[in-house]
Amino acid sequence: MKPQKIMSMIGGLVLAAGALLTAQPAAADGPTGTPPPEFTSDWHDPVTAAPPVTVPGTRSCEVVLAAAQFRDFTPYKGSYAPPKECGTRWNKVVLRLEGQVKGRQYDRLGHVAVGGVEIFRTSTPQPSPDGITWSVEKDVTRYRDTLSRPQPVEMLIGNVVNETYTGVLDVRVTLTFHTARGRTAPVADTPDRVIPLDTPTVTTPRNTERLLAEVYATGSGGGCEEYWYLTVPDAAPYSCKATDGPYREVRISVDGRTAGIAAPFPTVWTGGWSNPFLWYVTPGPRAFDIRPVVYDLTPFAALLNDGRAHRVEVSVAGVPAGQTGWSTPTNLLLWQDGGRAVVTGALDRYELSAPRNSSVHTPGEVHRLDTDGGHRLTVAGHLDTSHGRVDTTVTRTLANTSVHRWGEGENPDALTARWTDDETVTVGRTSTRTHRAYTMDGETTVGAGDRLRTVLTLGDRADTVVLRDGRPLSFSHLDNTYGGDATYTTGVPRDQRHAVGTTAQRYRVYGSDGCYDRSLKTVQGTVTEDRRRC
Repeated sequence: MKPQKIMSMIGGLVLAAGALLTAQPAAADGPTGTPPPEFTSDWHDPVTAAPPVTVPGTRSCEVVLAAAQFRDFTPYKGSYAPPKECGTRWNKVVLRLEGQVKGRQYDRLGHVAVGGVEIFRTSTPQPSPDGITWSVEKDVTRYRDTLSRPQPVEMLIGNVVNETYTGVLDVRVTLTFHTARGRTAPVADTPDRVIPLDTPTVTTPRNTERLLAEVYATGSGGGCEEYWYLTVPDAAPYSCKATDGPYREVRISVDGRTAGIAAPFPTVWTGGWSNPFLWYVTPGPRAFDIRPVVYDLTPFAALLNDGRAHRVEVSVAGVPAGQTGWSTPTNLLLWQDGGRAVVTGALDRYELSAPRNSSVHTPGEVHRLDTDGGHRLTVAGHLDTSHGRVDTTVTRTLANTSVHRWGEGENPDALTARWTDDETVTVGRTSTRTHRAYTMDGETTVGAGDRLRTVLTLGDRADTVVLRDGRPLSFSHLDNTYGGDATYTTGVPRDQRHAVGTTAQRYRVYGSDGCYDRSLKTVQGTVTEDRRRC
């Protein structure tokens, strides 16, 4: 199904490794309802199987960060001050967004920035005529440096409201500060400095001993990069073109040299794959909480510690020249050596493979595009800190394979794709190995009576193990799987679509810190199962 046609046809468009998990007793199936024979003008509010942020149960303080109704592209601007009652010794800081909308509206992309630091990026659900409410939580403790002093606040969820698209996005964002207490709720280990990358040129503190970069990379905006995984080379007969095909890679460079590579997560927004009925109740993985790509740039810290300005830039490989559609807000997270004014060292090893990217089109009654891409980077450096020499080695290996099939008029339109992003970070005797795998397997068809059907499965998986001298210290396993099957009549008013659809999501994470396991099922917008295990 042509992505350009999708918009007019339908009128719209994890848990981090090492987080504390509390084991929960097995529960019987949760509240269920009797689904209607087809979607009506009302359905269950959006809900996901993802876990809430765990909190320590200590004294807490809440601050309203933003409250606004978004009708256009005018940002909310306000001010923030940390709560005096909770000091600045925090174990956890939790951001919570609560929203409501009714009528008709596209899904919209939004962000919250404090002191110029983007701390949250999200997208919105599409509403029912009768109205919905939804909420999102995120652990934002790592932004303690930014949140520890008064700051300006900016929030924007760009929206268009008119006679057709009537939904006004009414949202409220709060921060809850949970204080530290003894050994059971220690002060969180957070960066000493958080620097937004407002310009490509940055000067970092000269005593930096650890350096991460996070990039909120999103392909969006209604053009073909919103469906970048479906793009094809120029010679193939398909509506969304990209010279080199669908392979994408988010890169960060230091003074023109590639310093980090990563696979972008293939987010499906709540109007994606031609079919909003897949997402009305259960959004796809990460759609409401867009997690940043994180790079460990510590091997480059010695170069950046010279007191001079350096160029740190982010790009998305594979995007055609001049093509818009990607947003890459970036923050630098720095830990400083309190025992030295200047930390010296060197970049000791740098190995960057040639990127691999092949997209082969096979014409026929059903066209086929086979894509195979990948890249590998290894960097190593050392720092002479006040507590001794620290060696850091980072290795990252990316791979992407996909098979895209489509027929005449892009009916059917099918994709089977897999992305892997393997990373090993070794600091001294300790190594952290992370294997990430993202999957997408779906097909859209239009049959008799202009009935459009989409069947789709999405996967977000990660395995992390921490070793010292080769012996495991801790591990975690994440498996977040979504499946949906929805059908409706195209080209007719909303109340004549006779839509039916089922969805299922299961979010499982287990490891050294316990387990969490929740599954949701819906039929015609009604939650029919909410089950918790562990």
